[in-house]
Amino acid sequence: MLAAMEKLRLGLEWFLNPDHLPFLVARAKGWLKEEGLELELVEPKEHLDAAEAIQEGHLDVAITEPLHLVEDRAKGRPVRGFARFLHTNGGVMALRDSGIERPRDMAGKRIQYPGSPGPGGPAIVATMVEKDGGEADSEAFGRVNAGFEHTKALTEGKADVATLVFYNFEVVEAMHGGLDPVFFALKDWGVPDFCQLVLFTTPAILEERAEAMRKLVRVLRRGVDFVHRHPEEARTIYCEATDTDPGDELTRSIFDATARCLVFDFSMSDAYYERLAGWMSERSLVNEAPPPGDLWTNDLAFE
Repeated sequence: MLAAMEKLRLGLEWFLNPDHLPFLVARAKGWLKEEGLELELVEPKEHLDAAEAIQEGHLDVAITEPLHLVEDRAKGRPVRGFARFLHTNGGVMALRDSGIERPRDMAGKRIQYPGSPGPGGPAIVATMVEKDGGEADSEAFGRVNAGFEHTKALTEGKADVATLVFYNFEVVEAMHGGLDPVFFALKDWGVPDFCQLVLFTTPAILEERAEAMRKLVRVLRRGVDFVHRHPEEARTIYCEATDTDPGDELTRSIFDATARCLVFDFSMSDAYYERLAGWMSERSLVNEAPPPGDLWTNDLAFE
């Protein structure tokens, strides 16, 4: 008699895209079935509060960025990250014809960011302006919310700069469209580099379903390795799973740039979360910096 499959509902942070390739590969290669897992990828139809969805039992695990992990924990939500799998170069983008040549030129400009009118976008841009020797008043920035359509917001003149931009997506998209993007990376201008994707759940689920999460990390690791070793086969799997035209040049460029962002080291350090949470506290993004041990565990990342 066949053993019953254990189901995991995984909440995606965005629409299905090459970020999620290792999971699609694991499904196509039968590795999930080998582990006795049935993985449902839950694509958000609009903004998804993944931490709340996990607490309410709608999801078992989700993908997020370290910044949101700190935000959720600072609000008292029981969250814990346990595996990092993607690290891209993220930051702020402007178009050359805007006259913005360096970070201090962004002082007082209109910022496009999905969380507008919240404080995140101005905190990032103000930090960069100050790092470049300028002065920035977070309240003086214009705040624009065009969802995740960063490039469109710039080309249509709705905003002067866009954050948070992923180099492997928006910058590639802008160059493909014949634009001349100016890009300021977080890591170069005083902002902790939080452009990474991690898996998280609650501490209780992590304990109760430890073996299922261990299996999930195991197939994720196999998927990352496969993408790096067999990029063309991985591309075929992605295009078939998403009904994407393999000959589309922009899709190919974004795929190639994203595949290079998949990491082999799934761990994260206490020092990293101390710096990130400290910066968020300094910029009033959270009331108090949560301790690293409340945010992250490497128990599964090192297996």
